Amino acid sequence: MSTTANVFDPRIYAQGIPHETYRWLRDHDPVHWQEEHQVGNWPAGPGFWAVTRHADVVRVLRTPTEFSSWLGATQIRDPDPADLSFIRQMMLNLDPPDHGWLRRIVSGAFTARRIERFTAGIAARARLLIDQIAERGECDLPADVTDDYPIHNLADLLGIPPEDRGRILEWTNRVIGYQDPDHASAVHGPDGKPVNPRSPAMLTDMFEYAHSLAAHKRRNPASDVMTALATAEVDGRRLTDPELSMFFFLLVIAGNDTVRSALPGGMLALLDHPDQHRRLLDHPELLDSAIEEMLRWHPPVLSFRRTAVHDTVLAGRRIAAGDKVVVFHAAANFDERRFADPTRFDIARSPNDHVSFGDGPHVCLGSRFARLQLRVFYRELLWRLPDVRLAGPPVRLVSNFIGGIKHLPLSYTPAPALGLE
Repeated sequence: MSTTANVFDPRIYAQGIPHETYRWLRDHDPVHWQEEHQVGNWPAGPGFWAVTRHADVVRVLRTPTEFSSWLGATQIRDPDPADLSFIRQMMLNLDPPDHGWLRRIVSGAFTARRIERFTAGIAARARLLIDQIAERGECDLPADVTDDYPIHNLADLLGIPPEDRGRILEWTNRVIGYQDPDHASAVHGPDGKPVNPRSPAMLTDMFEYAHSLAAHKRRNPASDVMTALATAEVDGRRLTDPELSMFFFLLVIAGNDTVRSALPGGMLALLDHPDQHRRLLDHPELLDSAIEEMLRWHPPVLSFRRTAVHDTVLAGRRIAAGDKVVVFHAAANFDERRFADPTRFDIARSPNDHVSFGDGPHVCLGSRFARLQLRVFYRELLWRLPDVRLAGPPVRLVSNFIGGIKHLPLSYTPAPALGLE
């Protein structure tokens, strides 16, 4: 393999994680200059440094004084300059110290006590969804089960009324799936170029809904996260409407698609390793460590971008101020320098310091809620349908950002519905 290795093209990821390319880069070019070529109607970009070793990924994520989330935001493609000031109001795209104030507000809303209150509802929903497919003997896991599960859990957490929950899937597909022909609905500007689905102009309906929901929660407070965000005050200051809108965007998109991608991805990893599947069935006490290994094997988020604050050196490469630097989570999770025998799927792996939920100041704030949903769902599915197996090839999302699985056909011995006992 030459130094023209390509880890940018989203179409590559529809075939699976490019482990051979990642391995070559880790060994020979761990901070690799990646051309950002045209893909379909999306124009070429200036290129970026692709970071593939675990230690380097962690350094980038932990040092915002060198690698900024604010300068160019956190997606590989550069945002429209006219949108940048608005996009920078999202917590994901801030650096300390501004990031710290916003994170304190959200941390106050995402308390362990508040999240645990939703456990019973999450368990009931998992049981109901499995009931709906258990007697059939076959299903398409994402389409029939796991696309709905995190949407309704997140809606409960945020306090979104049942009649509005279909919007979450619509918004998520628009923002996350824009590179995929099954989800993309291209909109072009006056110059004929595609409009970024994350631009404010494309998110007007979501922001208007966030404003309306926040106003309702202020008038009718409840025990949900949206009430907490709409009414929270830290250091004598409350969220502005744009800040609240961007929080809502972040929670709806990231909160839904992280679990939506991790569930079938983890299930696929388990079914691809029948010895570990059987081991887990025999040893249910390994479920928590199995979930961590599923997350290492199939990270829901594939990449994140930073921008170099000043001239620096990373793994011997000279990086200029303003250069884009993109970390690749799946590459880091399989780094032989950090993980013993990383190509072995081991549900009892310990330690397991994967970076699937990030690292540093931007480590995923919703990871506790995500892990809760994964734990409850797998507990319900695996032991009720113990002989579940693949019934066809998976179909993956065309994306260099989200490791999504659109279809995962399964078969199993039909089992009776249990109902809400």
